[in-house]
Amino acid sequence: MLIIIEGLVICFWLLFVCVVGIANGPVGLVVFYEQEVKDRVVELGLTTKEKIKKTSAITVIAIFLPTLILPPLMAYGINGATGFRNGFLQMLGILMISGLFDRIFIDWWWVGRTKAWIIPGTEDLRPYIYGKTLIKKWVGTLIGFPILAAILAWVMQLLGF
Repeated sequence: MLIIIEGLVICFWLLFVCVVGIANGPVGLVVFYEQEVKDRVVELGLTTKEKIKKTSAITVIAIFLPTLILPPLMAYGINGATGFRNGFLQMLGILMISGLFDRIFIDWWWVGRTKAWIIPGTEDLRPYIYGKTLIKKWVGTLIGFPILAAILAWVMQLLGF
């Protein structure tokens, strides 16, 4: 039960970052869109390549740093996990909950089924997540997260946990 709550904490963090990122419109997180959308948004004068680069760096820190730090803190610090296997399984559960939330709620429903992420002038480029990007995101969730959990558990074991 605790692992589910911890997974939901990361889900809500991701949701928070997205809500803040698109608070002034979806152009704020154009970094998550395909390159053709980014190019169009710059072409339309809605943002600049420099702003996209800056936002990309901030977003990486805001999303991926907690993804690397929180699961080990939760599994080993809060839950008292010991060893590789126990820590790996707990972190895998936490990461999979957040990954599935991202793929299903954010990507499929929020971005794909609502108007919240539509950038005026790019409607012809919808859906915004498709093809190779969609496959990469699912592979990242289903294969990348187990690998990440294993690496984090290995590091924690090296540190004596």
